[in-house]
Amino acid sequence: MNNELKKIISRTLKSINRDGNLRQIPELDHGADLYIQIQGQNFLNLASNNYLGLSNSQELIQASTAGASTYGASGAASRLITGNFKTYDQLEKLIASFKGQDRALAVGCGYTANLCILTALANRETVIFSDRLNHASIIDGAVLSRAKLIRYRHRDTDHLEWLIKKYQNQSRKFLITDTVFSMDGDLAPLEKLVHLCHKYNILSIVDEAHATGIFGQGRGLAHQLGLEKDIDIHMGTFSKALGSYGGYIASHNNVIELIINQGRAFIYSTSLPPAVVSASLASVRKVIDNPFEGARLLEMAQELKGYLTGLGFDTGSSSSQIIPLILKKSSMVMNAMHSLMKSGVYAAGIRPPTVPENTARLRISLRADMGQDEIFLVKNAFKKLAVELGL
Repeated sequence: MNNELKKIISRTLKSINRDGNLRQIPELDHGADLYIQIQGQNFLNLASNNYLGLSNSQELIQASTAGASTYGASGAASRLITGNFKTYDQLEKLIASFKGQDRALAVGCGYTANLCILTALANRETVIFSDRLNHASIIDGAVLSRAKLIRYRHRDTDHLEWLIKKYQNQSRKFLITDTVFSMDGDLAPLEKLVHLCHKYNILSIVDEAHATGIFGQGRGLAHQLGLEKDIDIHMGTFSKALGSYGGYIASHNNVIELIINQGRAFIYSTSLPPAVVSASLASVRKVIDNPFEGARLLEMAQELKGYLTGLGFDTGSSSSQIIPLILKKSSMVMNAMHSLMKSGVYAAGIRPPTVPENTARLRISLRADMGQDEIFLVKNAFKKLAVELGL
């Protein structure tokens, strides 16, 4: 590496650190568990996306073990070569039925799923309308597709329609949105978005990563609102509420066929390990058998949000299991994070560029495996924090 590049890298890191936004991989263990371990101490885990606590479910562990025993540790090739196996087919058929779609495709992760959708279907002749707070994978997929990316103000359908009218003569138009926004916990106005898509002949795509397993008896927000047949493409993940790993795409048969043939992130990736696919299959079956765990978690979240708001915290417009505590300054967020650890609670400090400038926050991820002892611990910890912050 030449000296000039070394200086650029060093200056960049110093600038990030000066702004209080330097990130490091935390030294912790058992990161998906209800209690994580940091330097020999246990902390209640409010930072994981293991919303239903399924990652330690015996059903998933046994299925994963059986998958590895039957097929080995790796798929060892792209699925288009020799990386396929029977469990993949079972999982995709179940997901298609679960989501009420013709066909489904399991892929490496949620990030890969969005890249596959947008790079396979969009091109330079496409306009993609995207909520300003959509996940980074959506932005990156749009950029890689070479389409024109138009970002509308967060959840603002009036602004969106104004933008759509500017491009109404464009024949190839997509609209893509998270259904549950990962940093704010609020919900996309799906009914209005679907109406606009039908009105202006726009292909609709929803990212149900944080809604899968929670809303609509586990099937997602689109299902809860009765819109699953009105939306063209559904994607989501197995790695959050479902407690496994990977992503899925569910849609019309021809859409999936085209993604298989033109989705570069699918074509040129080794298939998921058999243990992972087997765990995902078990997790979907478990959610089907226990469809109301997500609703119970949402009731818990609503009650806790009310409590935190009453303490004086800004919890935004959250309507899900994700509750932000917006403190604005990165330094304040990191201090609050360390203060909570003194009370035995670990919550994620989220800083720019993950969230916009001046919106740094603690992100609370609630879990269905929390009991009354954990709720008491959380309330007590945040009550102490509110006093420290002078709220």
